[in-house]
This record gives sequence, structure tokens and C-alpha cells, in this order.
Amino acid sequence: MEHKIIHLKDYYSFLGEDGCDPTVEIYLPYNMTEMHRENHKRPCMVVCPGGGYCGCSQREEEPIAFQFLPQGYNVFTITYSVAPHRFPTQLREVAALLELIYKNADPWNCDVSKIAIIGFSAGGHLAAHYSTMFDCKEVREVFPESKNVNAAVLCYPVISFVGGHIGSFQNLLGKESLTAEEEDYFSCERHVKDSTPPAFLWHTSEDDCVPVINSLMYAKSLSEHKIPFELHVYPFGSHGASTCDRQTLDTVGIGISHARD
Repeated sequence: MEHKIIHLKDYYSFLGEDGCDPTVEIYLPYNMTEMHRENHKRPCMVVCPGGGYCGCSQREEEPIAFQFLPQGYNVFTITYSVAPHRFPTQLREVAALLELIYKNADPWNCDVSKIAIIGFSAGGHLAAHYSTMFDCKEVREVFPESKNVNAAVLCYPVISFVGGHIGSFQNLLGKESLTAEEEDYFSCERHVKDSTPPAFLWHTSEDDCVPVINSLMYAKSLSEHKIPFELHVYPFGSHGASTCDRQTLDTVGIGISHARD
């Protein structure tokens, strides 16, 4: 397997402005020539860890990559810029990663028709926001032909300002309160359209940090636009469960154990 860490500013210098240094950890399994798979193209998974837009959780980076590698994916874990760096920095960094995947599709053996994005908590907001607004004016100013993903996996995601995690929006925008127009612009459920990619969502009803209403609102919007989706709401488990096992949790509670059964 080829494994490397790249700095996005080395490819797009403007992404290094104001002290930003977004990185991507890339995992590329080798194609087995003895099985005549040297030209095999793999699906890709872009991983967006959570952290309230004030950090990127290690528990939602490498452990997630290791879940998808055995399934035959190329994996790209992005450590995007966080506060004090504000919108649209994060969307542009994801767009830059998509550009690199497309440009390196052949040497990296990427199937660009099968690029998914997975996000956790605030990373779920980034994944959903990109899925619905990859072509917004702030992205198209720097990437005129920005590409969308083909599917999204949203794990206890921050979706909406209404009932959402207010701290994530404050860190993303650098302000204490939002105007009605800003609330609309950054609430992902309000930007679902017929071309929005399918989604798999999961949440817990016990989540008192990012309430489950976030996933429910996004699923409702997908349903209204007839976008395929799957939604799992588990009765037990706190916020930030990641892989829901001892790999990413110091203690695995009875509730989570029962939910996994």
C-alpha cells in the first residue's frame, strides 16, 4: 500500500494563506498484478473528522480509514483548517482534494464515478455542506469546475443552525450570532436539490451535543427531493462515538454494546 501525507498548499498556493496548512493522509492499496488487477480502479472515500470546527478529532481520522481499506477503497483523510480560519476555507479545501483525485485518477487507480465523503459531527456538516453547495460562488471563484461527490455518509452530523451545535457555526463564521440569511445559507437541509447525492446517516437519540433532529431534517429534505437515503437512529450512545468500539472509546457503555448487538 502506498501511504503518504500531502499539503494542499503545495498544489494550490492560495490554500496556504493566513497560516493555513491543510493536509491529506492518503492510503492507496496496491493492485495485485498476479490477479491481473493492475488496471483496477477503486472507489474513494474522503474522510472529514469532527471537532466543532475548532479541531480535527484523531479518533475520526485513521480509525475510519482502516474501516474502509479492507473494503477495497482508496482513502483520503483531510485535516482541514479550523478556527480561527473561517468559511469558505474548509469547502475550498475539500474542493481542492476532489480536484487532485480527478487529476491523479490513473496513477492513484481512482474510480471518479465512485467518490464518497464521510463526515462526523462538524465534519458531517462539512460533508453535507459540500454535497449540497460544491458549486457555490465561494468555491467556484477558485475552482470554476468544482466536482461533487457521488455519495455521503453522515455520522451524528451538524446539519442545521436550528437545533444544531451553535459552537460549530460560531467557529466556522467567527461571530456570535447569525442573520436569518446566514442561518439559511449554512443550514444544509435547506440546500438539498434533485442533484444532491444519496446519503447514509446515523445518529443516536441520546445525543445531547448535536441533537438527532439534525439527521432527521436532512433525511426529510432528501425524501422531499426523492434522493435515496438510509437513516439509522440508535436509542443509546453519546455524541462522538466514532467506530463505537474500544479502538476509539476509552469505555464502551452498556447502551452502545446493546446497540451494536
